Amino acid sequence: MTATVLVVDDLEPNVKLLEAKLLSEYYTVLSANSGAKALELLRQNSVDIVLLDVMMPEMDGFETCKYIKSNPETTHIPVVMVTALSEIEDRVKGLESGADEFLTKPINDTALFARVKSLTRMKTVIDELKLRNKTNEELGGQVVDLKDNFTDSKILLLDDDMIQVKNIKASLSDLTQQVQSLSNPEEIDSLGSFIPDLVIISCQMDVEDPLRIGVMLRSKPVFKNSVIMLLAEEENIPMVIKGMELGINDYFIYPVDKSELKARVKTQLRRKQYQDDLRSELEESFDLSTKDGLTGVFNRRYFDIHIKQMTEKAKTSGQKLCLMMLDMDHFKDVNDTYGHPAGDAVLKTLTTSLKSSFRVTDLIARYGGEEFMVLLGNITLEQGIAIAEKTRANIEAIDFIIPDYSQPLKKTTSIGIVEFQPSESAQDFINRVDKALYEAKETGRNKVVVG
Repeated sequence: MTATVLVVDDLEPNVKLLEAKLLSEYYTVLSANSGAKALELLRQNSVDIVLLDVMMPEMDGFETCKYIKSNPETTHIPVVMVTALSEIEDRVKGLESGADEFLTKPINDTALFARVKSLTRMKTVIDELKLRNKTNEELGGQVVDLKDNFTDSKILLLDDDMIQVKNIKASLSDLTQQVQSLSNPEEIDSLGSFIPDLVIISCQMDVEDPLRIGVMLRSKPVFKNSVIMLLAEEENIPMVIKGMELGINDYFIYPVDKSELKARVKTQLRRKQYQDDLRSELEESFDLSTKDGLTGVFNRRYFDIHIKQMTEKAKTSGQKLCLMMLDMDHFKDVNDTYGHPAGDAVLKTLTTSLKSSFRVTDLIARYGGEEFMVLLGNITLEQGIAIAEKTRANIEAIDFIIPDYSQPLKKTTSIGIVEFQPSESAQDFINRVDKALYEAKETGRNKVVVG
């Protein structure tokens, strides 16, 4: 996932070091040597994350952070304060000024990329929420509020060190009182209706490999959207790196400062909250006039407005944008042979599969009949092609259940996919994917064609 990172530090060697690290991972990097310059760059550029040094002349990091967070245009840009390990007061002050995260000097590469990746995901969700709100305002619908309250958030600690559990609970008490702990992962099913928003797994547990616990949790439907963090010691860093590859969201090192723990948990809960809001907006909160009555995905009216918003954003931000168009092969045969209720059942099953296959930030719309559009933001064409092929294979494998028929039906789909070109209009974008889909249909069906 690409992102634009603004590095703010008055010392040129520090800027160059961070810049080299980020460029090696293919991030776009902007730099500023003062708070004032940073604010100017934020006004002129689309920035995803700010790495902000604390100690700077004239306007220090705390004051700069306050300005960023007080401006409605920049308030949701994640800010990472860069501090020395011993500066506990700076961490507390950074929290009060609105910082989302902390990095300590000297900066560890694992910590740097873990934080940047995590915050990039959060910023992507925030941007999509804001864009959906803009589209919905144009349609006269409900606007989703970006909240920042965690009293209802639920946290689960998997740790057999009761003293450590007690200390963590005390550290998080200002955020939420809904914290439970288990000393053995086999007790997970005893949680009942307590579905955690965030799970902290201690790497020091004797009963089970913490990464295996994380994988086990991810396999359970109720934990599918939960944030998972590791509590580790320095010697566990190789395990942490592997965990991040397996889908662990974040980690913190023991012994951990209370303010840093709160900052990390707050950042993850905020991201989870925004994702839940976006998912809820997708499923429930929009006016029925924007939804397709049969499948529950967005209708063409909504899509036609939103794609204009997305293409304009892609032009200004430079982020990649792909459009996928799907069409059920020989769908008319289903209606003619089994009747329209069977056709409706096939489309409902199809959209259920699509909803579970794409990211919460991807937009799925029924374009007409058995045709569907999927807008894939912040993704390259190569990645989009892989997703399209996987989608095609998933649909081919579905057993479509037809009412009053014992034998399931097998169906395939043809897919066109294109990447947005900044020089084209939204309609040109649509025309190209339509042409790619037509080619897929004309050259054999059940295939992906790139336009």
